[in-house]
Amino acid sequence: MKPSELQGLPSRFLTRYFLMVLTVLIMAGLVSGQLPAYGKGDAKELVRAAMDHWRGLSSYSEMTMTIHRADWERSMSMRAWSEGDKLSLVRVTDPKKDAGNGTLLNDNDMWSFSPKINRIIKIPSSMMNQGWMGSDFSNRDISKSTEILDQYEHSLIEQKQIDQHTVYTIESVPYEDAAVVWGKKILIIRDDYVLLEEQYWDQDGKMVKSMRATEIVEMGGRTVASVLRMSKLDTPQEWTEMKVSYIEFDIELPKGIFTLSSLRNPRQ
Repeated sequence: MKPSELQGLPSRFLTRYFLMVLTVLIMAGLVSGQLPAYGKGDAKELVRAAMDHWRGLSSYSEMTMTIHRADWERSMSMRAWSEGDKLSLVRVTDPKKDAGNGTLLNDNDMWSFSPKINRIIKIPSSMMNQGWMGSDFSNRDISKSTEILDQYEHSLIEQKQIDQHTVYTIESVPYEDAAVVWGKKILIIRDDYVLLEEQYWDQDGKMVKSMRATEIVEMGGRTVASVLRMSKLDTPQEWTEMKVSYIEFDIELPKGIFTLSSLRNPRQ
């Protein structure tokens, strides 16, 4: 209806007309930046779905980590188990000199074991963001920690279509009293809950490092990122790549696997 055609119409008709137009715009996602499919209040649920998609109710995986530096490169093979969002165990299997090194996460507590010194060491919270085994992945990254769900507030800031998928960009800002190191994180999640990228920003609003999915495949009955690369912006020639070769989801795990005894004396 043209503006000239609206003149002289009863006010109640005009009200109904504009409400109808507003409804159409909202459904199209064009009012106040409203996003279809997921609203702004659903950002946390998107993050949770991505975490659950990767971890499953339980999981077992085999992977290789490659640490690349300008003058050297080394690789380690690992096995990992997880259950829910509070339990995980990672154990190095190769090379021989590193075999047996392990990391256990139980709730918010984390321990590491080194067969060379035959000691279990509890990792203090101050070291959770330090590199795991000299890599660009932190202890927290390796443990598949879901800290981001509890310590950050999430906002859906962008949505676009890429390769027939809807891709959501989420800004995660820590709560004022959160004991975290990052000023914010930016997560890019596909509509099948594959985490395409996670950016780490410091307190001054500068991006420090990012983790990107470089390969996505069908594995373990679902679509997963099989290769993840972590790199720092100030040293782009250095990176750490995690390549998953095998994964199972929602399986029955051995009893007692997430214990200090299991960490020290592997029976799996």
